Amino acid sequence: MQPLHIILLIVGYFSVLIFISYLTGKSANNKTFFKADNSSPWYLVAFGMIGASLSGVTFISVPGWVEAQSMSYMQMVLGYVVGYAVIGLVLLPLYYRLNLTSIYTYLQDRFGNYSYKTGASFFLLSRTIGAAFRLFLVANVLQLLLFDAYGIPFWVTVTITILLIWLYTFKGGIKTIVWTDTLQTLFMLIAVGVCIYTISDEMQISNIFSYVADSELSKTFFFEDVKTGDYFWKRFLAGAFVAIVMTGLDQDMMQKNLTCRNLKDAQKNMFWFTIVLVIVNFFFLALGVLLTDYAQKNGIDAHKDQLFPIIAIKGTLGLATAIFFLLGLIAAAYSSADSALTSLTTSFSIDILEIDKKKSEVEQEKTRKKIHILFSFILIATILIFKYFIADESVIAKIFTFANYTYGPLLGLYAFGLFTKIKVKDKFVPTICIASPFITYLINFLCLTYFSFDFGFALLILNGFITFIGLSLLRKKVN
Repeated sequence: MQPLHIILLIVGYFSVLIFISYLTGKSANNKTFFKADNSSPWYLVAFGMIGASLSGVTFISVPGWVEAQSMSYMQMVLGYVVGYAVIGLVLLPLYYRLNLTSIYTYLQDRFGNYSYKTGASFFLLSRTIGAAFRLFLVANVLQLLLFDAYGIPFWVTVTITILLIWLYTFKGGIKTIVWTDTLQTLFMLIAVGVCIYTISDEMQISNIFSYVADSELSKTFFFEDVKTGDYFWKRFLAGAFVAIVMTGLDQDMMQKNLTCRNLKDAQKNMFWFTIVLVIVNFFFLALGVLLTDYAQKNGIDAHKDQLFPIIAIKGTLGLATAIFFLLGLIAAAYSSADSALTSLTTSFSIDILEIDKKKSEVEQEKTRKKIHILFSFILIATILIFKYFIADESVIAKIFTFANYTYGPLLGLYAFGLFTKIKVKDKFVPTICIASPFITYLINFLCLTYFSFDFGFALLILNGFITFIGLSLLRKKVN
């Protein structure tokens, strides 16, 4: 695939997104930017959330994970189902009843201002790092496939990447994203389908399901050793809690749900989204089995995050596969990153600066636009920092590991707020939430060192539990 082909593909793709932005951004104001005027069709939100949930990281890393981890990731996916049920039945009714723009406003009502700012700050940190990881992956691929050929440095690649997101989100915000994410999810799923078809055709596989089932890499459930990170109940429970915190307690994902017309539509969105997401993840893992076998049979030395890009772009699968791979990668990455930029802008505007309480509508819009630009620069800077720290571990593992530490305090805060009626000493809540990740890390280190026990993704549960216990120690005396 020639660099010129890639440039034309990118220009055409973003021309469509900017056109959608133009249509959806007419007469847009802050209410449009933050909540899409509560007019989003639930089925568009559900379909678009698939791309936002998967992202370019899943597109690249999950297939590359199969070689070393088999299909054990499916254990987490099954846990997601439980987590999404909790979101639909517990969290969404709460958010709609309180008519929230930012979901962290709940913490202010339940605990106080210190807890509110702490929860929002943990989200801002988590989402900034997570979005930067995802965009770093895509920027690396674009650098390899396109910009290196023209001698363009990595920092320019990153700047262009963020600028393109800013261009089609700066006016319409979440209203634009609901529509662009729908289109991008469609591109991503088509890309996966095309890649599966071309590889199976090249390998002369008549029945993909039978082939995957018979593969040594198809092992899904691991009950043998409770100490390992891939033990079933660790992965399953971790999946449930990861879904709750990275979707239900995440302003990015919930902001889309809160644009639905009413609670019933938002719950329908969550139900269908869950079903489709499980199916899509299975096909990503099946693709990983095909890619691994294809690489081994053709002597291709590619592993982990390099497996899919190298086979799709530099293999023998044809120009169509290369085009659809690149299209799917860009779509998957931007469907996650664009909403991240919007949600970061929303949370900082509402939760930190509280512009909805202090400024006129015109001033609110000016401030929001400045914050939107500010977070664009923050993402650029963060990605450039990651350039020097990302090693050979799969990117998806790094994101989930980081999320275990940063989303754990949010899990503890919401669990304590929802399942107890205890009042706490609000000013000490930040201390508990900051200390909890460090205590979690220490416990995990000691367990690995002395007992060879790996919490794996269950670190999130441990972190949330420590926060919960810490909050219980802050009980306020009631006169």
